[in-house]
Amino acid sequence: MIRSAQRLVLAIVLGALIAACAGGQETSGRGKGSMDMQEAAERADELLDSVFGEIRPEVQWMHGPTTTGNCDVTRRRVVMTVISPERRGSFLGLVDRYWRRGQYRIKAVNKDVDVPAIFAQTKDGFGVSLIVGGEGQVFFEVDSPCVRKSEVGEPVAEPNGPSYASSESIPRPNIHSDFWSAGAS
Repeated sequence: MIRSAQRLVLAIVLGALIAACAGGQETSGRGKGSMDMQEAAERADELLDSVFGEIRPEVQWMHGPTTTGNCDVTRRRVVMTVISPERRGSFLGLVDRYWRRGQYRIKAVNKDVDVPAIFAQTKDGFGVSLIVGGEGQVFFEVDSPCVRKSEVGEPVAEPNGPSYASSESIPRPNIHSDFWSAGAS
């Protein structure tokens, strides 16, 4: 039997593989020749803003690390609201329905009870994922397709919860929601 930590690692590896496949694709009108890494980061931020705009009741989140590769950029957000096991399916279903309505292509779904995940791709080649990690913490990630190399600034969106930017690590979810945390101890 695979433990939760091993399941999380498997989900992250699957996400990275899917992102790598998406990252090598150039997209019509927004391929490597027409978009740079900063523009790709801004597009990733738009995608994150849009999905968080659909989550009701709203959850509190913070920025995760931004990373860059040879020709790609990844933006991350971490949900700090406790999503109880009883509400986890509703949360994933809400995001899944939003991505499908937005004509994202769902590439994989991990239905594991402890570390479920959804991996999708936008029409313009951005890989998007939602991964539930340890203690039910939810991570969103957006990986760009291959774009022109450039400097990448920090995200401009202000987190709507506490900032742990000065911390060495991101704490576990610690914000209670009457809806999303229902049933959590």
